[in-house]
Amino acid sequence: MTTGALVQDKPYVIDPAGADLHGEAALLRERGAAALVELPAGIRAWAPTRYDVLKQLLADERVSKNPRLHWPAWIAGEYRDTWINSWVGVSNMFTAYGSDHRRLRKLVAPAFTKRRTDALRPRIVEIATELLDRMAELPDGRADLRAAYAHPLPMRLICEMFGLPEDRQADLARLIEANVSTTVTPEQAMATWHEVHALLAGLVADKRRRPGDDMISALIAARDEEGSRLSEIELIDTLLLVIGAGHETTVNLIGNAVHALLGHPDQLARVRAGEVDWSEVIEETLRWAPSIANLPLRYAVEDITLPDGTLIARGDAIFATYLAAGLDPLRHGESAGRFDVTRADKEHLAFGHGVHYCVGAPLARLEAQIALPALFGRFPGLSPDGPVEQVQSFIAYGYREIPVRLR
Repeated sequence: MTTGALVQDKPYVIDPAGADLHGEAALLRERGAAALVELPAGIRAWAPTRYDVLKQLLADERVSKNPRLHWPAWIAGEYRDTWINSWVGVSNMFTAYGSDHRRLRKLVAPAFTKRRTDALRPRIVEIATELLDRMAELPDGRADLRAAYAHPLPMRLICEMFGLPEDRQADLARLIEANVSTTVTPEQAMATWHEVHALLAGLVADKRRRPGDDMISALIAARDEEGSRLSEIELIDTLLLVIGAGHETTVNLIGNAVHALLGHPDQLARVRAGEVDWSEVIEETLRWAPSIANLPLRYAVEDITLPDGTLIARGDAIFATYLAAGLDPLRHGESAGRFDVTRADKEHLAFGHGVHYCVGAPLARLEAQIALPALFGRFPGLSPDGPVEQVQSFIAYGYREIPVRLR
């Protein structure tokens, strides 16, 4: 039996830059159902490598996301000034457990109901059409697809939903991008932390003075009218979560789908011919290139023994490996590592599972469902125009630039 004594086992050291996410997932799978890994700053955690094991842990009540209650290292004051602070040092539903999680999720969920999501369809179409019109006017027929389309579409939509003024959007996008980088120094990580919180605190102050029909104003009302329900730091950290997750993951979903299709022209031809629905493209992208490859951290509330006998001891950290799970041959067969829009079983965990399942998943799917056919319909000759530049992160799976020729 493998024990959960993290200090006694030699871990696999995760590449901070995430230069080969697929290759790293394969190496982790060679280490068993859950591999011991070391993240930057020397943080050790268990990385589930099998689809069924990760799914089990994501829904297990014995697994918490609250470091203040269930991660001994954090409770002891360790890692507070490192990159991990941006992920586990927040106070929102992302790091909540039990009744606190239910309380915080209930405040955000109304913004993402099916009715509200469906009502956004016309606006998504409008934004996509406007962006495509601008791309069509580019004199040389070349564009960075991320900057021209994949990023501004979800960013504009989420900012409209939350009432963010245009003059703050660029700064917020820059800070959120810096937040997902895992190659920054501790000083850079803390500087980003303070800057993004100052920006959001300023937005909250503005909305208190001039409330509107938007989600920031609604959350402020919940905070100010029922102060016991939402603290000030929970309010700001909730905004950081929903605005960041509400656009950055969709940016990567759109960009990754385009990049995958351009790299597999035979499959793109079948989609264009109507043989394969765009929804199949979206689900295969989420399986093969999920917007979040890995996500820190969860913690064992008590000892957990996995089916292969591996013991994750109480207090041990758990690293959610969505990419490795999606590429698991035990789930998807020998072809698991290949992008295939005709694959019958595209089951994935890209949006999580259990109580922390992404509340914005339907909106992300809707945006991609509109954005992708609109793009390829407008530019049927779309083709790559050089190598892509991958985001330097083992958490986010996406590209900083996607150069394309439009015609």
